Amino acid sequence: MARTAQNPVKSVETTFQILNGLKELGGAGVTELSRHLDLPKSTIHNYLSTLEQEEYIVNDGGQYRVGLRFLELGAYSRHQQKLFRIAKPEVDRLASETGELANVLVEEHGRGTYLYRARGEQAVQVKAHVGTRVPLHSTALGKAILAHLPSERVETISERHGLGSETDEAASTLEELEADLETVRETGVAFDDEERLDGLRCVAAPVLNNNGTVLGAISVSGPTNRFRDERFTDELPQKVLEVANVIELNVTYS
Repeated sequence: MARTAQNPVKSVETTFQILNGLKELGGAGVTELSRHLDLPKSTIHNYLSTLEQEEYIVNDGGQYRVGLRFLELGAYSRHQQKLFRIAKPEVDRLASETGELANVLVEEHGRGTYLYRARGEQAVQVKAHVGTRVPLHSTALGKAILAHLPSERVETISERHGLGSETDEAASTLEELEADLETVRETGVAFDDEERLDGLRCVAAPVLNNNGTVLGAISVSGPTNRFRDERFTDELPQKVLEVANVIELNVTYS
């Protein structure tokens, strides 16, 4: 990841290294975390003690884990987003009417963050939850957003985060990605055909304000055996476009 701070504060960087280390390990003791981050145990202990004092981590018999206080910050951040407040009831309806998993994604720092997810009766379990950050180029939601960003911004995001994917279906070059985004601009919808997860398809549409600025994207996703033929190519895209249009109107006039 590119470093853009003019005068980065080392202690802040270390704090977040430790928090991310705890997340990656699913909780850890001082020794394990020291090895994982290649930092002295004394340094690790001092930071963990301070984070525990401030109630951002929990010490469970010498095993430290990220605390629920971060949930308070996340919930506050989400409720500050007008898109979340307006899109939630419409995405709930989308999930109910399709029976599938419906989503809201926004872009921040060149990655996509799930702002809200609603489950229909047949919705599949996938390894992502509200707050999960994902690459933009390998999701229908992300491509719906990228298609409405300036080309220079798309190039910067691609250079910063790369174009790797968990499957072989996603665009692996900027040229391939630009071709995908041109199709999204022409049709108004984006597709993910097992580009992020094997066996999962997704249909997404961008949410734009009255100035044409992209605020985020909504989608519906499900297994390939239910997302096929006209349901995948026509029925679900029309449904997603209708819901996105309602959200856009409510964002503009509420």
